[in-house]
Amino acid sequence: MEPFVTHTGKVAGMDRTNVDTDQIIPKQFLKSIERTGFGKYLFFDWRFTSDGNPEPSFELNKKENEGATILVVNENFGCGSSREHAPWALQDYGFKVILAPSFADIFYNNCLKNGLLPIVIDKASTEYILNEAKDSTYELSISLEEQKLIDNKGFEYTFAINSYWKEMLLNGWDEIDKTLSYEEKIYEYEKKMGGI
Repeated sequence: MEPFVTHTGKVAGMDRTNVDTDQIIPKQFLKSIERTGFGKYLFFDWRFTSDGNPEPSFELNKKENEGATILVVNENFGCGSSREHAPWALQDYGFKVILAPSFADIFYNNCLKNGLLPIVIDKASTEYILNEAKDSTYELSISLEEQKLIDNKGFEYTFAINSYWKEMLLNGWDEIDKTLSYEEKIYEYEKKMGGI
């Protein structure tokens, strides 16, 4: 994974609650275990009409949201089944950060394990960012090291993140990389125990 230290990007708003993983990536597209190629199916049933054309009223189809790398949504984002394809689809589409007042636990952890940063923000900040995101030029800057979100209008928000996941993201590690960082200690232990 690539390290996540800072990111500045355009914000797309989706003022929806209880968005489940079957809406994020519908079940008929879960035929691959590769992590790429799912972006074209993101929010498929909302993004496209029954005849396959873009649904003009859907938030991500609006011109002002083209190229957004930060998605702000409402409560309980990622509920439903535990499919890891959901963060894969969001990432493959181009999102690097998801902001919400709350996330489903499994989805939240799947995001972290795959290098997508989910940030819990309070309801007032969610409403502020959703409103600002209507402007096609609105951007946020995120510093994971400082655990801060800022914009160019004076908004600043300090967010919480588990120190384990912060270290993992800052270093671009997955759980195998973390284990391998103890390779020397593992080797010494195995040697001591007669395994080597």
